[in-house]
Parts: sequence; structure tokens; C-alpha cells
Amino acid sequence: MAHRALPLLGALALTAMTTPAMAQRVVPKLGNICPLGYVDMLNGRCSTLGLMTYTVTPTHGKACLPGWMNVGGRYCRRK
Repeated sequence: MAHRALPLLGALALTAMTTPAMAQRVVPKLGNICPLGYVDMLNGRCSTLGLMTYTVTPTHGKACLPGWMNVGGRYCRRK
């Protein structure tokens, strides 16, 4: 039974990590670089190393919404 719960927990963790507009210390690396304020962890993730918590959302190839600024790495951050 526990072996069935493990993939579900992994999926929930991934969903929580990629949920837009939440304060995040670790985000998936979507492009070649990490967003401003994040460090490349060389494992497909970018981290603030626990120093800051930013509210970021993926750009999905579009311009950032009003009140948000582009921070590179295919992310927008709340101003």
C-alpha cells in the first residue's frame, strides 16, 4: 500500500512547487538561467538558499501581468 502512496506524494510535491503566484524559495528551472535572486542548484531547480521568499509565476511565453516584473528564467515576480 505504501508503494502506491509514494508516486502520489511526489506528484503533490511537484504540483505545490509549480503552483503560480505563491511565495517560493525553490522553483523549477524553466530556461537556461534562473530568475533574478535565485541560484542554479544544478539539479533542474533554482533556489534562494533560504535567504528570501519571492512570489513568482511562470510567464508561459507571455508578458507579465500588471503589478508583476520579469525577472528572467521565464518567470515574473510580484512587485
